[in-house]
Parts: sequence; C-alpha cells; structure tokens
Amino acid sequence: MSDNEFAAQVDDDAKSAPADRETNGPLDESEANAVRPYVDLGGVKIVPRPDLQLRLEVEEGSKRVVAVGLDYAGSSLQVQPFAAPRTSGLWNEIRAQIVDQIHKQGGTTTIANGPFGPEVLAEIPVTTAGQTGTRLARFVGVDGPRWFLRGVIAGEGAVDPEAAAQIEDLFRSIVVVRGNTPMPPRDLIPLNMPAATPSGDVTSTPTAG
Repeated sequence: MSDNEFAAQVDDDAKSAPADRETNGPLDESEANAVRPYVDLGGVKIVPRPDLQLRLEVEEGSKRVVAVGLDYAGSSLQVQPFAAPRTSGLWNEIRAQIVDQIHKQGGTTTIANGPFGPEVLAEIPVTTAGQTGTRLARFVGVDGPRWFLRGVIAGEGAVDPEAAAQIEDLFRSIVVVRGNTPMPPRDLIPLNMPAATPSGDVTSTPTAG
C-alpha cells in the first residue's frame, strides 16, 4: 500500500493506539502501578531493566531536555511525549509530516501496520566520515488521553523480528505523565534529569537546536 492510499483511509483527527493500550501500554500515569519502581524523567517514566542505558538529548541553546534515548538489546529507541487534545489524536497527521520530511531529505518510506498501529518504515540518507549511506528506522506513535507518544526505533529493532519484539516491549512499558498544566497540542511535555535512578546509567547528549 502506498503512503497516499493509506492516508486516504484514515481520519486525521482519529486516535491511533493499540486496542489494549490501557492495560499493556504505553500507559497514562493514572493507569500505571503506583508501587512499581520507575526512573522518573518528568514527562515519562521508564521501568528500569538490566542492560538498559538511558540518554537524555539536551538542546544546546536552551539546555532543555528534548528527547529520551534508550539503548537496549542491540536497538535504540528515542521517545518524545507531547500534549494532545482530549478527544482527538495527533499521530495520523504527524505521520504524514514525517513522511514528507524524509522524502525532502532524499529518503524513502513505507507505511506498515505494526503492533502499535500504522508506522513509518524509513530509509534515511546519512553521511559518516565522508561516506554516504542509509539508516533504517521505524517511526511509531500512540495517542493516549491528552498526550501523544512518539518513538523512533533504529538498530536491530528496525530489521530483526526478535530484536523488534524486545524494543517494542520497552516502548509498551513507558508511562506518560501529562500533568494538569494547560498546554497547547503538540507542545513537548517537559522532560528532566532523574533525581535518582533505581538501576542503569543516565547520560546527556547535546543536540542542535
């Protein structure tokens, strides 16, 4: 199915999420187990697990945390939580914008139906040490109650089914903390360094912005 054919079949305002999201995640803070240990990063909480490495991506100019990077089982997962309307979703519209942006970069995309619903499979041009190549990535998204969670999967989880299942389980385990502060839709829900980590390492990575 082409990107345009798929886009014609969905309502831009409809919510996009797994049917079992409320029980199997990604969870809203109100749905999560209150006594379970989490790494609290503000807008998201992460369940600690062996060999999981956390990276906070920090905008150089503002010094604010703009994304959470998770390295696990040969894969990387970048997550960002955004404010969203109460009754409508963002993923259908944002997905189309991601496709357009990748095409402008000279990349290619395919829309597939994955475990979280429609996702973008992308082949993105990259230049490393003067050599031009491509990077494979999966863009996934879930519309929750008053929030939208975007994920970008790279590494083994973008090409190997067994690795994909492990990184998908990690994405499922994320808890989104929307809070009660009024925010315009699409605004990034504030992220921050954890006060303490039950296990694993947390590093910060500067990003241009």
